Amino acid sequence: MVTPLLQIGGTVAVAAALIAWTGPTVRWVHRRMDRRRAVRHPVPVRRPLQVVADLRRLGRQIALVPAGAPMARRRALAAAYDDVLIEAALLLDVPTDLRSTPAGTARDAARLRLLAELEEAGLMVQA
Repeated sequence: MVTPLLQIGGTVAVAAALIAWTGPTVRWVHRRMDRRRAVRHPVPVRRPLQVVADLRRLGRQIALVPAGAPMARRRALAAAYDDVLIEAALLLDVPTDLRSTPAGTARDAARLRLLAELEEAGLMVQA
């Protein structure tokens, strides 16, 4: 009589332990999957205050390039300035075609147009 009662009690205890164990196990699996997903697809770091500082700094550097400076320096500064302008446009959801515009006067006009649109969106580039 005691043996079947112990068997039933043991079976109930094992079932209760399995049920109680599934909650923490499922949470652990979800945390692990979230960590793996975060490693594979990292969220881009947005740096809104640094973007404004970079725009101002690069704008000053472009304006103050000495007359005898190599053309590679001018092009590098313009490319960096364009990259930061595009980043600012993405942060403020301003549409831009600066990346696809060919170099030259068309790109200069697109850059000025984007600056005006950014200022309309509330970004004060010229301090």
